[in-house]
Amino acid sequence: MLTIRDARRIFVDSSTEDCGDLALDNGSPHETVLDASGCVVTPGLVNAHHHLLQSAFRTLPGTRGVPMAEWLPAMAAAYGRVGHDPESYAVAASVGAAESLLCGVTTIADHHLNWPHGAPIADTVALARATAEAVRSLGARLVFVRGSARDDPEWAGESAEAIVTALVPGATGGVSPDGLLQVAVGPAGVHSDPRETFAALGAVAARHGLRRRTQANEQVDTAIAVARYGRRPLQLLGEWGWLAPDVTVAHLCDVTPGEIRLLAQAGVTATHAPGCDVPMGWGVAPVAALIEAGVVVGLGTSGGGSNDAGHLLADARLALQVSGLVGPQLPARTVLGMATAGSAAGLGRPELGQLGAGSAGDLCVWDVSGVADAGVHDPVAGLLWASPGRRPKHVVVGGRVVVRDHRLVAADEAELGARLRERLSRTPPTS
Repeated sequence: MLTIRDARRIFVDSSTEDCGDLALDNGSPHETVLDASGCVVTPGLVNAHHHLLQSAFRTLPGTRGVPMAEWLPAMAAAYGRVGHDPESYAVAASVGAAESLLCGVTTIADHHLNWPHGAPIADTVALARATAEAVRSLGARLVFVRGSARDDPEWAGESAEAIVTALVPGATGGVSPDGLLQVAVGPAGVHSDPRETFAALGAVAARHGLRRRTQANEQVDTAIAVARYGRRPLQLLGEWGWLAPDVTVAHLCDVTPGEIRLLAQAGVTATHAPGCDVPMGWGVAPVAALIEAGVVVGLGTSGGGSNDAGHLLADARLALQVSGLVGPQLPARTVLGMATAGSAAGLGRPELGQLGAGSAGDLCVWDVSGVADAGVHDPVAGLLWASPGRRPKHVVVGGRVVVRDHRLVAADEAELGARLRERLSRTPPTS
């Protein structure tokens, strides 16, 4: 039994409840007690859009304030210098997952787009497995999205089939029995992948009941789609069978009212990623309009190549700050709901991102007793508005404590950073 003692307030279903103690049955005969005095308790945050490999490639020269056409080759060159091998994938994923847990993220959707083109299928399985095992070792949940960016369609489909068969054999909906690992599929977008790739990965999803994910309407892909196909990205996704309730689309900065209605009618879920979209110059997704139309919206950080951080609560704060540029100001509870239940809905995982009956037992305990929160009238809204860079005091996944008193339980933060720096030091320095 796990007991969260003396919590000040609990965030449940976009509202708050006063609470003294919160008990979770974690299957252990021994009682574990976490001190939550002066704290607010929320569900574990769900990062609906990350690129964990990019955790090893932040603030690279040639990746800031440049067009996408220059950003992509700069990132690809960096991956090539380090190499696509299980060790590099594992150390990058470890750092990204550790950062996530320490920032309150209990579930990470890793849209993995970068593969050694034409490599043996077994090698792609080894890379995916290295990522999954690194995240599991820290106690976080992972949604591994077998993505594609200019991959051969047949090869991408074969790789996706092998990955789901190896990582979650016989699992319902691609989710492991313990719920810690889920496999999904997702081309990068119509700007990089043809209809054949969407069809190949979609066929794998249909066979195994997997969720499908992609990116659209950042702005650059709109221009490419119009020039290449004479149609906008969402038109193409509709024609290619990728506007459906099992699909989540990230970014959506450049959408028209008609396209918003189309998304709502199709039952597509969306992921807002302001920490990527704003610095990349893509704009701000009209989240209020999407929600008003009936689209469920989650929140994601995207990767270190564009955001440089996996701090979802910080990006929730950014979402509040920029929302007024494209519509009405979003309420803090709405955005916190996006970072929890909204993201979970896009993964087809209603047990995540919530507290109470039917939940998976993921939660965060946030200390709001310090000077940064002094004078804050609403401590739940203050989680987002006050104290930028806030970290949780405790984090629990599946009833198991994975962060206690601001420190990882299963690993040493400094050691993980040292491992990544050592791995990167084996490559030639960039000029």
